[in-house]
Amino acid sequence: MQKTYEGSCHCGAVRFEADLDLSAGTRKCNCSFCSKLRFWAALVPPQDFRLLQGEEFLRDYRFGYKVQHHFFCKRCGVSPFGRGFVEARGGDYIAINVAALDDLEPQALIEAPVSYLDGRNDNWRSAPAETRHL
Repeated sequence: MQKTYEGSCHCGAVRFEADLDLSAGTRKCNCSFCSKLRFWAALVPPQDFRLLQGEEFLRDYRFGYKVQHHFFCKRCGVSPFGRGFVEARGGDYIAINVAALDDLEPQALIEAPVSYLDGRNDNWRSAPAETRHL
């Protein structure tokens, strides 16, 4: 069931809301970036995301194929979301960092299905052999 959640960076300079259906699934990736951040994503189409404040505090980091914009707050360093375009994912998307959702109950994360991506080996269609650390 889709629900509107509010989220923010740690210092509150960046605030957003997103319409998410966590029962549709979330993602964890083992690429070097996601592993270091422990980034746990829920993907939404751009129309289901609204940046409420703080665009001036966002900084963009891109690496590898440069298809994903990894945004972080320049004041506190937290990465609340990212943007990207991948044809196989249906085009434009927003990757919400579920840890940045302020009104998310832990039970919703416990119940959310998780898909694992082997980004470390550019094997996006398969899960990595080990996922316990993600």
